[in-house]
Amino acid sequence: MQLILSRTEFETVVIAALAELPPDLQTAVNNVEVLIASWPTLDDVQRAGVPAGHTLLGLYNGIPLTKRTHAYNLVAPDTITLYQGPIERAAGGDPERIRRQVRRTVLHEMAHHFGISDARLHELGAY
Repeated sequence: MQLILSRTEFETVVIAALAELPPDLQTAVNNVEVLIASWPTLDDVQRAGVPAGHTLLGLYNGIPLTKRTHAYNLVAPDTITLYQGPIERAAGGDPERIRRQVRRTVLHEMAHHFGISDARLHELGAY
């Protein structure tokens, strides 16, 4: 599948989604780098434990804030990777739906940074 938005356009959507985070959350985010990839690798899908027939839109990799101790020092940044192709496909290629899906995916992956599990997100109705 060909990508709908150019890389620059998609980056602009991601930057806007990050800027929309509540100020308290923006301040609390610590040592995280947000990356963009066109598609997840097989390793990404396996590491995330994505079941067959499901799609990986984003991936958090790192040490959640709730697991960090006083020994957390000189650690490479956590990463949040957003996958443009799957996000665009999930949004049906519609630019406004892409924007909403990026925002939702950013919030979901940031929740993992703050120590919120997928199970808890389900309980909260965030899926």
